[in-house]
Amino acid sequence: MADQVLDAKGLNCPLPILKTKKAIKGMASGQVLQVMATDPGSIADMTAFCNQTGNELMSQSNEGDVYTFEIKVS
Repeated sequence: MADQVLDAKGLNCPLPILKTKKAIKGMASGQVLQVMATDPGSIADMTAFCNQTGNELMSQSNEGDVYTFEIKVS
C-alpha cells in the first residue's frame, strides 16, 4: 500500500523523474511512493533513478499504456 501517489501520466522525460525526486524529498524513510506514468522511457529511468539514489524499486507493472512503479524511500 502506497503512502503517497504521484500521477505523472502525460508527462515526458525528464518530468516523471523530476516529480518523483521532488515527492520523495518530502517523504520519510520506509514510506512507499506509487508513480503512474505513460512515458515508455520511464521504465529505464525509474530503474536508473532508484539505483543512483539508493531507493528501492519494489515493483513495476503496466496496464495498457500506464506504467506503475512502487518505490520504497531509503
